[in-house]
Amino acid sequence: MIFRRFLTIAALAGWIGAGIAAPKVPPADEALLKAHDAFRAGDAARLAKAAAPLGRHVLAPYLEYWRLKLRLEDKPDAEVRTFLLREQGSYVAERLRADWLKELGKRADWQSFDQELPLLAQDDLELRCYAWLSRLARGDAGAFDEAKPVWLEPRELPEGCNTLVDSMLEARRVSVDDVWRRVRLLFENNQVGAARRTLAFLPGGEKHDERQLNQVVTAPKIFLAGATRFLHKRPTREMAVLAMLRLGRAEPEAAAELLRGKLGGNLPAQDVSYIWGRLAYEGARKHAPEARRWYGLADEMALNDEQLAWKARTALRAADWQMVRDAVDRMSVSARQDPAWAYWYGRALGKQGSDDGARAYFLRISGQPNFYGLLAAEELGAMAGIPEPFHVASEADVSAAGAIAGLARALELYRLELRAEATREWIFTIRSMDDAQLLAAAEVARRAGIFDRAINTAERTLSAHNYKVRFLAPFKEVFEEHARAFGLEEAWVLGLVRQESRFIVNARSSVGAAGLMQLMPATARWMAKKNNVKNFSPARVTEVPINVALGTGYLRLVLDDLGHPVLASAAYNAGPGRARRWRADQPLEGAIYAETIPFNETRDYVKKVMANTMYYAQIFDGKIVPLKDRLGRIPARASNERFNEELP
Repeated sequence: MIFRRFLTIAALAGWIGAGIAAPKVPPADEALLKAHDAFRAGDAARLAKAAAPLGRHVLAPYLEYWRLKLRLEDKPDAEVRTFLLREQGSYVAERLRADWLKELGKRADWQSFDQELPLLAQDDLELRCYAWLSRLARGDAGAFDEAKPVWLEPRELPEGCNTLVDSMLEARRVSVDDVWRRVRLLFENNQVGAARRTLAFLPGGEKHDERQLNQVVTAPKIFLAGATRFLHKRPTREMAVLAMLRLGRAEPEAAAELLRGKLGGNLPAQDVSYIWGRLAYEGARKHAPEARRWYGLADEMALNDEQLAWKARTALRAADWQMVRDAVDRMSVSARQDPAWAYWYGRALGKQGSDDGARAYFLRISGQPNFYGLLAAEELGAMAGIPEPFHVASEADVSAAGAIAGLARALELYRLELRAEATREWIFTIRSMDDAQLLAAAEVARRAGIFDRAINTAERTLSAHNYKVRFLAPFKEVFEEHARAFGLEEAWVLGLVRQESRFIVNARSSVGAAGLMQLMPATARWMAKKNNVKNFSPARVTEVPINVALGTGYLRLVLDDLGHPVLASAAYNAGPGRARRWRADQPLEGAIYAETIPFNETRDYVKKVMANTMYYAQIFDGKIVPLKDRLGRIPARASNERFNEELP
């Protein structure tokens, strides 16, 4: 039976794990973790008490940073300057400088602010706002024009930017039209709270009705049913547009029907074409066939890059290659540089008989180590092999990397399971390394078992590469055994795990997925129960043999249910029901199915899993199967299909 090996391994893991006491935490670790907890709680006294016995600890700069951070409002400027000078170039110095600059901005201490800002390495929206406020304080009114794009940030603004907006309003640099434009943008991005706060900027005579807004948010269809006769008033007309945006997110077809009726006839033509553009976008993301026609009713000049991307995706599902080209042509320069649109534009040219034009587009991205780079190479008649030779870091370089203070601090933070701080420290430290230094740092991470940093650091090299580090395979014997037991391609399993967890054993997602194969608690329980795993508990889901056995078993069931690795990859990330619904009424190229997945995370996930599979197959099996063949064709939906309704 296929699960016999699974049961043996699970039982063995249970026997080995029984009766092992939890290791005692060393006193220094306990003190540092208490100090970190005190910092997060904002308790300066408890922080000082916990930090006292730590002395010359490798994380001493963090302890000092935490202490200073909690006292910034007390104006310890001399202490801050001393710390910044002593820790110059470090991540903690960068972080404290950013915090201090925000405090200086709140105080309007523009002399100190202007002195420190050029020393900051990283960009920060709030600090840009304070920089414009500093210029305004010096009488430089040109800052208003430069700051205007901040008004169209599609999210809640930080404190410093709100202060800047107050100045813009006071100087009458924000009009009523600007307020409504921002409110629409926030509704487009489902930022209703921020939209409410923005509406407070309307002058007295232009105020909206708060009761109308509440109905727009909670019952847009009911609001629209009674709004037609009041559309001559701008606040009501704007509320009708917002209600259409709200309704269109959930029911684009119902919103389109209203727009074709009396409501559309009573709105200005500009508003009608704007709404069609939004409905086309929402419909495209739901794979509504009508979305193609709705795009034709929109003002193309007003569509943003995301709307145009979904116009192109809608065209791909309909094999409308001219529409693909039209959509890509309208995109911004930066959007057109995305490998996805270079590839599909090339495909569109080829379908329309322009082979030379298609070749030019494929050459732009061929050789890039990503999904579309691989596909472009295949369109040119080549197979994208792994760059060789593998550049292996020398022991001297590895020793030098291990001695870098920032990397040493990051490794200590990882050991203490303070992963967020550790990752930020690591990324900051390697930001300007050359290829040899990056590969040495990646090797330091690999030896320490920080496999995600090893992979991500090795991926940053420009010309000297080591794909055996980029595509690590820790616990390979476990994956090999379970892939064989469940009849799965090992390269595919490794490619999926690389994307899920980067091989971090105790990885946990924000929604509770755990372990190497990022199993959701309900899925792990279901699989354990289905296969009679005794003494299973959620606490054990990160144990490698159990996690891999449960994960590969579930992947086998999903593959059996859906019949295609692209569909199974999508299902593993977003659920089998969604993966099935995203098919079309006619067979689709696997690449088109992947590109038209509505969830950004899942779309990126499927592409990376399939590209990863290519590289793992080459590295460990010497096997090169064209990516296009792996993607194959996705079968059409069928009304009479049978599927496993038990799958979570």
